[in-house]
Amino acid sequence: MVRMQKQRGNSKYLSNCLKRLRSDMEETSEEQKRIKQGQIQVREKLEAVELECEQLQKEIKLIMHQSLNTQIRLAFMFQILKARKNQEFDKAAKVTVALRKLITRGNRQK
Repeated sequence: MVRMQKQRGNSKYLSNCLKRLRSDMEETSEEQKRIKQGQIQVREKLEAVELECEQLQKEIKLIMHQSLNTQIRLAFMFQILKARKNQEFDKAAKVTVALRKLITRGNRQK
């Protein structure tokens, strides 16, 4: 009789341990699901940031190109004004032609 009570006690103890283990396994499983979802969200955000970075790099290159063209045009205009001031009209005409070609070429590229 004492032996049966010990077996029942052991059985209850094992049953309680199994319930606790199942509960812990469910919690672990839920935590793993949350972690996986978090990883997916982080990956999606990272991809979005990478795409935005690429777009910004393209825009920066475009702005740099436009800025360089503007500087070149301003340099030509300054040379034209300087040549006219010094009454070097033939030089002013040549630089004007070069500026027009540059502007025409820039318009074709757009």
